[in-house]
Amino acid sequence: MWDRLAASDPGLLRLTAGLRTVVAIALALAVLALLRVPVPQLVAGAMAAMVATFAVREKQPSRQAVTLALGLPVALASVTVGALLNQRVVAGDLFFVGLIFCAVYGRRFGDRGTALGLIGFQVYFLSLFVQATTSVLPALYGVVAVAFGCSAAARFVLLPQTPAGTLDRLRRAFRARLGQLIAAQAALLDAGPDDVEKVLEDLRTGTARLHETALMIQGRLEDGTSDGAVARLLQRRIADAEIAAERLVLLLLTARSAERTDTLTLHLPGAPLPSGGELPLRDEASAVLCRDLRALRLLVLRPSGEASGTALAQIRNRLLGYREEDRLPKASPAVQDVFRGLGEAARAVLGLRIAMDGPQDESDDTPATARSREELDAEDAAIEVSEDGGDGQPEETGLRRPTTRAAVQVAVGSSLAIVGGELLSSQRWYWAVLTCWIVFINTASTGEILVKGYRRLVGTVLGVAAGIVLAGLVGHHTWTAFALVLVFIFAMFYTAPLSYTLMSFFVTAMLGLLYTLLHTYSTAVLLLRVEETALGAACGVIAAAVVLPVRTDRRTNDLLVDVLERLADVTRASVDQLSGGAPGDLVDRARHLDQALADLRAATQPLTHPITPLRSRRDTARYVVALLETCAYHGRSLAATAELLPAHPSIAADPRLRGAGGRIVHNIGTIAAHVADPGSTAVIETGPSIASMLEPGTLRAPRYGRVTDRVLRHLQRLDEAVSGLARPLGAGPEPGK
Repeated sequence: MWDRLAASDPGLLRLTAGLRTVVAIALALAVLALLRVPVPQLVAGAMAAMVATFAVREKQPSRQAVTLALGLPVALASVTVGALLNQRVVAGDLFFVGLIFCAVYGRRFGDRGTALGLIGFQVYFLSLFVQATTSVLPALYGVVAVAFGCSAAARFVLLPQTPAGTLDRLRRAFRARLGQLIAAQAALLDAGPDDVEKVLEDLRTGTARLHETALMIQGRLEDGTSDGAVARLLQRRIADAEIAAERLVLLLLTARSAERTDTLTLHLPGAPLPSGGELPLRDEASAVLCRDLRALRLLVLRPSGEASGTALAQIRNRLLGYREEDRLPKASPAVQDVFRGLGEAARAVLGLRIAMDGPQDESDDTPATARSREELDAEDAAIEVSEDGGDGQPEETGLRRPTTRAAVQVAVGSSLAIVGGELLSSQRWYWAVLTCWIVFINTASTGEILVKGYRRLVGTVLGVAAGIVLAGLVGHHTWTAFALVLVFIFAMFYTAPLSYTLMSFFVTAMLGLLYTLLHTYSTAVLLLRVEETALGAACGVIAAAVVLPVRTDRRTNDLLVDVLERLADVTRASVDQLSGGAPGDLVDRARHLDQALADLRAATQPLTHPITPLRSRRDTARYVVALLETCAYHGRSLAATAELLPAHPSIAADPRLRGAGGRIVHNIGTIAAHVADPGSTAVIETGPSIASMLEPGTLRAPRYGRVTDRVLRHLQRLDEAVSGLARPLGAGPEPGK
């Protein structure tokens, strides 16, 4: 059960965020209740504790403490101005717009600037919500101070979270998700015609979730490890395990089919199985394979304190033995390839265990296992810390800087929301402003803002219905209502990374209860919230579309060019090292490619959203992203293989690879040029297959284990995927050529 929880919430980040916020609020309510403050100030304290907890996002506890300490005077100043301008409508509106601009502009100063801006905005909003006046300012000062103190107690005493602890939980999540993916692989062997599509979808989901966890670990390595060498070792072992698991999926799909499986099958939702892949494998070798997949899962999931003993050693030895040609069972070539892939996966799991849990028991090792350990030890010794030279991207200035542009847009949108909100209600106009503010958070294009506004509106409508029901049920039970508020706050933070619609639902349902506690509840108030939310979302979309607009296609094109440039860089550097060039930090480059692709995938959501009316464009966007994920997989595999060269005793460089990779790099650059400038005259190179450029028949009769043969497979598939990208992106050869 713990592994299931770890897999569903990597690092327990969502659980920690929800619990920490609830504990801070509950603690603040308990202290304020002992002080016998009135209900409006209880609400203010709860909101201040919530803001102080979720606004601080830095990873190091020391930096969190500094930000929280700086946030208190910001909050006190904000609530003071809110109370002073309570009756001065025009001055208050002007200040609110200025505060919004500064809060958004502050994002350019990193996590601390973002946190302080968020605290300033939300506490000013709090003063509007509880209708603060100068007469209650001293009491509000005390309430806000108590809230910040309770937030600090929840963060640093009751629910502390260190970078090392978070990284340890992420590593456990990676292991749990790897175990789930291997379980889905075993299910693929037995799946009948009616179940195979569902199992294939489970494999796609499992592969994507494993990759997501690997990226999360990458983002925590610097802060969560003791030194650069440890971080680099763990990064390498995570990459090895991810690549081995993905390769094993592809080999299994090929073994079920009458033809080699295209990597695109694993990355394109709805892609059909290869021909002949509907029927399960039913022979002696497949029974052994199913048993060994379950054994591999056992090795992955076994807790470190129980990962010893003769039985586990025999399982490990058997799986690693499949790396030796004479230990392979008698079966078809495709099934034998799966056993080879199983051996490589067992080696990756062994390396992962050593990196995560330290040295393992070697007393029962067979010669094959001992050789695998020697290879891993040689690789570990060869790992050196390299300085990251940065991306070299020139920083944009002025109105081209994203934070400045967003600050201007949200200020204009908020001004419109204030005017429109006042026309709807002179008392609740700030809901429109809040929605306008929120739709600009973590968005960068007009399409993203439109989709986020739509999701917020849907969640708000559903939340209003829930709020009406709950207000009638618990409206006269103060502490029951506060308890439900805490439940909704936990649900809000727990579901926020998964579904913005769900988060908006819980926020609105919670607000219905808060209005009940403030004795200002009515059905009309909740319906007004829907109107204000729709107005705020519309104002945000209008501002994004008219003021310094960033069109969705322009943003996706910019990100697409970045992905292609990083893909070319990884391919060029990997092929150069495989050809005998100087070693480089290839796995780190591959992770930068993965992060760029994740950014592109997020930016294409407006194009792939179910409500988009452009169906053909949606299909094209999905196809292009799937092809890029295919390219990234082969790029990661090339990088991981290239990094074996300096230490691996059985791998030698092959100078012929440099020429074979040159065409791929040229074509990637040509596609990037066409995306950046549709009028580009660059031409895609075509010609014989990559395999035939080196040695005819290599791919038809592979000699598994030699670096050239494995690299050839990845280069061949990468060449095919890049060629597939050319036509939908407008860079393909003209018809008839």
